[in-house]
Order: sequence, then structure tokens, then C-alpha cells
Amino acid sequence: MSIKHIFHNSIVAALLATVMFSLPLAAEETRLDGLFEQLSEAEEKDEARRVAKEIELELTRSGSASADLLLKRGTDALDAGDVTKAIEHLTALTDHAPDFAEGWHMRAVAYSEAELFGPAMADIERALALEPRHYNAIASLGGVLAQIDRLDMAKEAFELVLAIHPHHEDVSEALEHIEREIGGSEL
Repeated sequence: MSIKHIFHNSIVAALLATVMFSLPLAAEETRLDGLFEQLSEAEEKDEARRVAKEIELELTRSGSASADLLLKRGTDALDAGDVTKAIEHLTALTDHAPDFAEGWHMRAVAYSEAELFGPAMADIERALALEPRHYNAIASLGGVLAQIDRLDMAKEAFELVLAIHPHHEDVSEALEHIEREIGGSEL
């Protein structure tokens, strides 16, 4: 095993540990805190979808019209398949609003699309440092880990998402796929 491989595994393990240990930390009660609590307690998929949409809407609110515009331009470019342009807009966003978790998350998505997995992981780490419960950022982490063939770690990330958002359908499907790839889950 190369030094680079060992170092990479250490970084990924540290990132997962950071996310897992940061989840219980809470400063003051916010609207997001209440929504995350509702999401974890949602018994029906429709209720979970409704609460998840509210959370995602809150996470996309930067508090700055120019930051919101850069986020929209970046996500529009991603949707159009222009990864280079998306990275440009999202880099401008992270420069303009460095405390905006969704900016870092979306740039990580763009980097991942460009197969720039190191920068994607760094941006996911930053997004999760700002909002440790950002289940879509954790799901993106799982996706990157799966792409670089770290299936056990991807499984851990997807399980963490489901601990926050038990009805996340895309992650449930991804987890099933990962479990088949690594030989199933324990009974």
C-alpha cells in the first residue's frame, strides 16, 4: 500500500469522524434545528419529503442577493452540463460567501462531476464544518467515496445520511447498491 493511499484513507476517515462527532453539537435553537428534529421523527415519506424541502430551502438561503444569484448560476450551469462554468460561478460564490455551506457543497458536486475528487472532498469537508447535518453534502461524500472505490466508507456516509433523514430515497437506493457491491449487510 502506497504512502499516498494510506494518507488518503486517513483523510477520509478523519472527515467521516468529524461529521459523526459534530452532529450532536448544537449552539442555539434555530429554525433548522426544529426542522431537522421533525425530519428525524417523520414517520411517513410524504411528511419527510415536505420537511426535507423546507430544510433544503433554508440551506439555499445565503442572506445575500448576489450570493443567491451566484448559486443559481452555478446550479443552472451544472444542470446544463457546463461543469467548467459551474465551477467558476461556485468559486465566486465561495469567495464571496465563505460561511455559506451550500456554496461549498454545490462546488463539491461540480468538482465531482469533473472527476476532481480531491477538491470535491475538501469542499464537502468545509460544507460539513459549517453545517454538520447537511445530509445532501454527506450523501455527496458517499457518492465521491463510491466513485473512488471506498465502498465501506461510502456505506458509512450513506448510513449517516439515513440517521439524519431516514426517508432519503436516493440514499436508500445507493446504500442498497453499495451493500450488494460489498457483499451484503449483516443480519
